[in-house]
Amino acid sequence: MTITTCVFDAYGTLFDVSAAARRAAQEDAALGRCWQALSEDWRRKQLEYSWLRAITGDHVDFAEVTGDALDWAMERQGLTDKGLRGRLMALYQVLDAYEEVPAMLAALKAKGLGTAILSNGSPEMLAAAVDSAGIGAQLDAVLSVEEVGIFKPAREVYDLVGARMGCTPEQVLFVSSNGWDASGASGYGFHTAWVNRGNLPMDRLSARPRHVLTDLTTIPELC
Repeated sequence: MTITTCVFDAYGTLFDVSAAARRAAQEDAALGRCWQALSEDWRRKQLEYSWLRAITGDHVDFAEVTGDALDWAMERQGLTDKGLRGRLMALYQVLDAYEEVPAMLAALKAKGLGTAILSNGSPEMLAAAVDSAGIGAQLDAVLSVEEVGIFKPAREVYDLVGARMGCTPEQVLFVSSNGWDASGASGYGFHTAWVNRGNLPMDRLSARPRHVLTDLTTIPELC
């Protein structure tokens, strides 16, 4: 069946999750010595907390998860400056998009495809990121898990695509930088592309992504 809709995870896929710590490190000497480790811990804990909350049914929005993960990461690095915490959280609202994103989305729209974000992010977080990156005009929908109250890879999240975009799973190309997310979407029935920017091993899960890419440049060629 022809692909009609291309759906993207947001954080790590369209938006560079390391950008907040990298930018703040230019302003803070203590962070400058450890920003890469902090950024990695922040992201890892953010994901771990989303999975644990999904499993236990203890849902809060992604902004709270992000703040909790940052607190853990800062404590590990011995950083106690509340001003720095506030700066990092503010920068997370305006993460840089990867450089290929605007042209890639424009190419998809030129081909007549529907485009959307499907993210763990709260509506407010996603609106800020999309506005900061200037890509709102190239998206038909920005879908948040807050509509169903559970984080990915719960099937209820992937259900949002068909409900909003009017397509079947077989008509969707789902794109994520998270191997577990791409696998979950594959199991759901989407065509999938895993953007493996870090050259990581494939996750050992029952469903696997159809395509493995190093960036988003060739996405229009898959549709």
